[in-house]
Amino acid sequence: MKTSDLLKHIDEIERITDLEWIHSLDDRKKKELEFHDKHRDLKSNEVISKDTFDELYGNKKFYKTVKLSNDYVLGWIKKNAKDKIFLDYACGNGSNALYAAESGANLSLGLDISKISVENSKNEAQAKNLKNTRFFQADAENTKLPDNSVDTIICSDMLHHLDLSYALPELRRILKPGGKILAVEALDYNPAIKLYRYLTPDMRTEWEKAHILSLKDIKFTRRFFEVDNIKFWHVTSYAGAFFPKILPFLNRLDQFITKIPLIRLMAWIFTFELKKPGN
Repeated sequence: MKTSDLLKHIDEIERITDLEWIHSLDDRKKKELEFHDKHRDLKSNEVISKDTFDELYGNKKFYKTVKLSNDYVLGWIKKNAKDKIFLDYACGNGSNALYAAESGANLSLGLDISKISVENSKNEAQAKNLKNTRFFQADAENTKLPDNSVDTIICSDMLHHLDLSYALPELRRILKPGGKILAVEALDYNPAIKLYRYLTPDMRTEWEKAHILSLKDIKFTRRFFEVDNIKFWHVTSYAGAFFPKILPFLNRLDQFITKIPLIRLMAWIFTFELKKPGN
């Protein structure tokens, strides 16, 4: 498919009215939309109290400790985006799509259920003067993109928001034969992290809390894709949120212990690569 034809198809997706869009979603997806619109409203977040901010976003301090996995993800995007049709699937505020555009993607797409996320992404692309981007609102389980239209996809911290029995066939449908996907997900084994999720219910939706991924989901994923390069990240480094001076040591320790079976299952994050059979 020509890039111009794909852009025309996205034009058609964007012509769906807000009313049609809302009616197309079931209750689960409406709750996800409401949650993410609320959490991505940058203006509202500027005026909330510190207590409310900590209640909703207290986990952000841990994301300051993910340099190892973040460097890997950015390296993967840079390697696999150049000259490709790239899709940031459930893009949030679009950081991965923007980086793919900067890395030479022919066209970098971002879709998200949240209209506010899409607007944030568009504004950032405009601020960076990136002409090879396109952001649009869509249902990740029913994107309405054409078959075999995307070369490369990143799914970053979002598969656990979806019903995999719908999302994985949809990803396979829109990915070109031989195309690749990188999934970046939290891992559902570490009891301390599971307890933290239980104690911070306002930070995530009910569906999200119940569907953090495990290796059982990898087994299910193999029905649709070839799965390779499973990597585990951050068994200890997230403690650097409380002890930042020892974060370099924790990172070095993680580089060793994430290679040890069983211990690596205590990781906070894991990544895995999917490939659609074909060229």
